[in-house]
Amino acid sequence: MHPNQQKNYKKTIRLLCVAILSFFLISTFAGTVSAGKLDDAYFSALRVYKKLLKSPKQKKYRHSWLNIITRFQTVYKKSRKGRWADNALFMIGRTYRELYRESGRKSDINQSINYYNRMIKRFPDSVRTDDALFALAEIALNVQKKKNIARKYYKRILTRYPKSDHQPRAKTAILRLPSPKSKNKNNNHKRIKQKKGTVNITQLRFWSNPTYTRIVIDAEDEVSYSYRLLKKDPSIKKPQRLYIDLNNTRVGPGLSTIIPIQDDLLKEARAAQHTSSSVRVVLDIKTIDTFKIFSLQNPFRIVVDVNGRGTITAKKIGKRKGKIASTHHVPARALTKQLALKVKRIVIDPGHGGRDCGAPGYYRGVFEKNITLQIAKKLGKKIKKETGCKVFYTRTSDKFLPLEERTAIANTKNADLFISIHANATEKRHTYGIETYFLNLATDNDAIMVAARENATSAKNISDLEIILNDLMRSSKINESSQLSACIQNAVINRLKPKYSKIKDLGVKQAPFYVLLGAEMPCILIEVGFISNKRECRRLTDPKYQDHLVNGIIKGIKRYMKEISPPVMMADTAPPIGG
Repeated sequence: MHPNQQKNYKKTIRLLCVAILSFFLISTFAGTVSAGKLDDAYFSALRVYKKLLKSPKQKKYRHSWLNIITRFQTVYKKSRKGRWADNALFMIGRTYRELYRESGRKSDINQSINYYNRMIKRFPDSVRTDDALFALAEIALNVQKKKNIARKYYKRILTRYPKSDHQPRAKTAILRLPSPKSKNKNNNHKRIKQKKGTVNITQLRFWSNPTYTRIVIDAEDEVSYSYRLLKKDPSIKKPQRLYIDLNNTRVGPGLSTIIPIQDDLLKEARAAQHTSSSVRVVLDIKTIDTFKIFSLQNPFRIVVDVNGRGTITAKKIGKRKGKIASTHHVPARALTKQLALKVKRIVIDPGHGGRDCGAPGYYRGVFEKNITLQIAKKLGKKIKKETGCKVFYTRTSDKFLPLEERTAIANTKNADLFISIHANATEKRHTYGIETYFLNLATDNDAIMVAARENATSAKNISDLEIILNDLMRSSKINESSQLSACIQNAVINRLKPKYSKIKDLGVKQAPFYVLLGAEMPCILIEVGFISNKRECRRLTDPKYQDHLVNGIIKGIKRYMKEISPPVMMADTAPPIGG
């Protein structure tokens, strides 16, 4: 080869290598940038969808719905295997279903079915898959009138997604559907027609200990209710009773109408069709001091908290401590104060879990439910080691728990502290910081939005909840919870600031969180950072950062324990007067 040709050949090779490298770097950088833009595009489409649902006027225009569908389609096309692909397909199916309700066009519901099926086929392990199956079952049942197809979808939820929160409704729906084998024309069993607009009461649940019982009444939709406490009536051999009347309701086909409780407070809970349009739930009482009743949304349920005297007496405690005490019944918490016992039992609540992933992180595959569980387990181990307190968890695995069950666990364990761990999120990805909440009326819009997200409900429902809170607050531990919040928030910030840059103290705030409602001990909810922020998402997945965070929380707990620790009883330590 001629020297000039050889030189030109080498030059060409070098230029080609530079071009290939440049193309690779540009593609990589562009992919990184587009990932952030894709997140913004998805949340933007979601905002427009929610806004449209609230506008009766705009819902009438077809182009409003098609605009949203186009937005979600764009997200899906740009990320067919990305973090929002399954959500985008699901939302297209949902939007077409909503459009069908306005248009009545068969083509719209067919498109909805098509996109739901595509989502299930492509993403069988998505947290949205059981939602898509349930939507298809409802379409088959209510739109297509194909009961056998609906049954198949419901059964698929029951068999393949045991942790799905659609399980109770799927079971109820299957019970309501006629058996495929019962097509005999001579069948004399006639199905009682449900009145239009009436709501099924689907389940009664309870948790209890000797001094506390929580009962939850599950309904398929929101209903109004009233209640009354009846005195004991020896003449007709009736115990004291508390009843709740639920208007415009009927006993659901799968409802167990008698729930034996048999703790120290209640004998049982009973449900029956009181009138043709109302269900009455009756609690047969052994003993009761106080009770609280409130409702929660999404799904709708009514919570009844009953408090009374337990089986622990001052005499029993006195024998253990070698002190003389009276023999009358005293509530366990009153004994704790009288005997100057310190914090001994702590319940840690890792937020979300199971099908409820919580907030998605900035990075793909990072979810709030996993971060909170990792931090909770580390916190529990160190609390045991450094304070000697007994530690209980609301969950120790990737398990779904209703919010009302978490509080019930804390109460039934007779916890002295309840700490719920969460990670914050917002559409504004530059937002970061750590904040700690205690239960109270919300003081600003940001607190309302955080509570709405953690409660899986709307800002309107939060406002409605604040009316209920006025009654609940009378017996809650607001001052102690506020004190605990301040101790933990300050300790966490002081622990992290010397070791990491850009640690923002968002302070102690107050808001009505479902998970704290009815807690009988000082309780807080700590947002350990914004998982939607790039820097804080990376830190929250770092074990070393988690350790520092946990050490800060423990320091705050110790500070609180020190502040509330009473002086040694004067009867044991004070010298004689004049001595």
